Amino acid sequence: MTPTLNWHEDVAVLMLGDDENRLSPDFLDAVNARLDEVETSARGLVTAGSGKFFSNGLDLEWLMANPDRLDWYVDRVQQLFSRVLTFPLPTVAAVNGHSFGAGAMLAMAHDFRVMRADRGYFCFPEVDINIPFTVGMAALIQAKTTPQTAIAAMSTGHRYPGPEASEAGLVDATAPESEVITAAVERLRPILGKDRKTLGAIKATMFSSVTEALRQSPEGEAG
Repeated sequence: MTPTLNWHEDVAVLMLGDDENRLSPDFLDAVNARLDEVETSARGLVTAGSGKFFSNGLDLEWLMANPDRLDWYVDRVQQLFSRVLTFPLPTVAAVNGHSFGAGAMLAMAHDFRVMRADRGYFCFPEVDINIPFTVGMAALIQAKTTPQTAIAAMSTGHRYPGPEASEAGLVDATAPESEVITAAVERLRPILGKDRKTLGAIKATMFSSVTEALRQSPEGEAG
């Protein structure tokens, strides 16, 4: 399924799809095309999956078939993280299900996260699959968590269900499955209408060290 846009009045809901929503090159192209639309037409962005997964991370099957393009591919993924991190609109990830590796990092790049309460895990499994974080990916996670949460999440591979992810500060709130997107949209309502150039500049300043790290040549990659 190709990522699509739904609209809740002036809030754009970017629906990633109903499968594992792995970040393949074609998937990245489609997401960026939708973000181009959102940036010019909406006042807020919610990103969500449907079904079992928010995103299961990098497309490892594509990587196995294209090992010579590893650096190019990871750089493209990191460009998406940087774009979402500094997006000139308020953003919320509606984490409807499993969010693993680079999929969890995509959620972390949003301003806020609302996660399904009853099922699904938020997880950075890199330590268990022997894939180190890039400098940029580590910087992104560390910018959005406390030091203790970063240590626990990044060095243990712990799988956080919604309530535990909320307690750890990985997500900001939880909601029943049927209300995750609605809760994400409602979280945006009070903060819509900010000046785009100002908001984008504030985020660019806040996260300048992260975006700089994400521009570095990959030294490893995360699944």
